[in-house]
Amino acid sequence: MILPIIAYGDPVLRKMAKDITSEYPKLDELITNMWETMYNAHGVGLAAPQVGLPIRLFLVDTTPFSDDEELSKEDQEALKGFKKVFINAKIEEEVGTAWDFNEGCLSIPDIREDVKRKPEITISYLDENFNPHTETYDGLLARVIQHEYDHIQGVLFTDKLSSLKKRLLKSRLEKISKGKIAVDYKMRFPNIKKGR
Repeated sequence: MILPIIAYGDPVLRKMAKDITSEYPKLDELITNMWETMYNAHGVGLAAPQVGLPIRLFLVDTTPFSDDEELSKEDQEALKGFKKVFINAKIEEEVGTAWDFNEGCLSIPDIREDVKRKPEITISYLDENFNPHTETYDGLLARVIQHEYDHIQGVLFTDKLSSLKKRLLKSRLEKISKGKIAVDYKMRFPNIKKGR
């Protein structure tokens, strides 16, 4: 089932998400619905807060990036078929010199900006079967994971922009929160005026 994606301005996107256990109700169904929702919106990652749930769950499928001709063959290979569920994730370490890359977000449609992030991360998490993993990723893979991880920390990519950029985007962000934007996927807007 395709879920509505929560738009910028909703308080759920600002909450520090909570860990879950394998007892979490209908978790398999939620994960299936999140995959469907993400693919329907042509995303490469989706976090539970983006569908209104403040829990530490996100998923990533970077396959669409593997067709990007501007990436090295090595990067394309790493991105192809990378599909994972991250539960109760914790970034243990971020290393290297931060680099810029243009990011967007399904909760903030039509806004894309360059965001600085460290190139390598080590992350511990549980998969959908609650098996523990600790893995190191770099490049674009690390970036997609960092972006989704921020969601479970209550952080959006626009928070990482300069104060000038934030001021320039303020009215566009307000329009998004009010639903004054055309999107081709289902969304829920926090500040939409209800008709009488």
